[in-house]
Amino acid sequence: MKEIYLDNSSTTKPCDRAVKKVVEMMTQKYGNPSSLHSKGLEAQHELEYVRSLCADILAADKSEIYFTSGGTEGNNTAVFGAVNALKRRGNKIVTTAIEHSSVTEAMKKLENDGFEVVYIEPDGNGRVSAEDFEKAIDKKTILVSVMAVNNEIGAVQPVDKIRKIINKKGSPAIYHVDAVQAFGKIPVKAKKLGADIITASSHKIHGPKGAGILYIKKGTRILPLHYGGEQEKKIRPGTEALPAICGMGAAIEELSDMNQKMEKITELNKYCREKVSEIENIKINSDTECIPYILNFSVKGIRSETMLHFLASEGIFVSSGSACAKGKKSHVLSAMKINASIADSAIRISFSRYNTKNDVDELIKSIIKANNTLARTR
Repeated sequence: MKEIYLDNSSTTKPCDRAVKKVVEMMTQKYGNPSSLHSKGLEAQHELEYVRSLCADILAADKSEIYFTSGGTEGNNTAVFGAVNALKRRGNKIVTTAIEHSSVTEAMKKLENDGFEVVYIEPDGNGRVSAEDFEKAIDKKTILVSVMAVNNEIGAVQPVDKIRKIINKKGSPAIYHVDAVQAFGKIPVKAKKLGADIITASSHKIHGPKGAGILYIKKGTRILPLHYGGEQEKKIRPGTEALPAICGMGAAIEELSDMNQKMEKITELNKYCREKVSEIENIKINSDTECIPYILNFSVKGIRSETMLHFLASEGIFVSSGSACAKGKKSHVLSAMKINASIADSAIRISFSRYNTKNDVDELIKSIIKANNTLARTR
């Protein structure tokens, strides 16, 4: 059976370079980076090389880069670490209503602990307004957390404007940017963003699962979630997952032609939009200003789960939203005030550099087939 993978916002297929590096680290350079013998020093050299790669792509200092297990741990460390460090200076947090579950669930916990959380609502296209942040942030605000690119519809948020607002309001807030869906697709530069903390994940950029990046600006104090050894300057203690981290480094080495890849994906997205628009009963939920790597649309009357399983039977793999939601209704589409029946029939197509127009053609054929054969909801 053919296999067409269009669920790259959930995870990506590791590139050959990353796979080879993981194997090398597991079979040859398997020492503990904290060990003082030659095998440990060899491993430490590899670890610090990847730290330098991460610093370079984020235009940061090497000392500002920490390794985690991925986006969820990074986001949790950022949110709880910042709040625990600043809770004596205020109890207000400002975020959006469309964050990833690793942020929204953390916010629910903080609300239960007595913190005030303000959720900025998006417009009908899934974008939040910098003006709404200006209204919400004040001197009691200790954390502002915003994703750079929404994982369900691809809306790009005004993350480069928020630092100025925090400063203007005289707020002590730590500014966290969840760049998991942006990193490796569009430039993410620490100083330009003005972020205190940035999170990114290996498996979204054709690296292995189990590794992530946590940028913490020099001078920013957060408290760790875990306690143990001296690794990662005690921010993330425990023996580093060196094969995954070095596999991530290999994937980062292939991001040098980001602009060229963006041109290809933009063309692919445009082609898919045109083809999808020709099908009956379609509503596109991602507008043309969204990042082209993600295209969310609804096939009216056919539930997301039904369509997803039908496409999988055809060898085409897509998502009904965030994979972390495990099929639950999309809080993103709800926040956008999209009609419930449209939201219940939404699917997310997410491209990678390995996708082609032929993949889109096969997708369109299968959607037309589903449109003509599957039972519709009323």
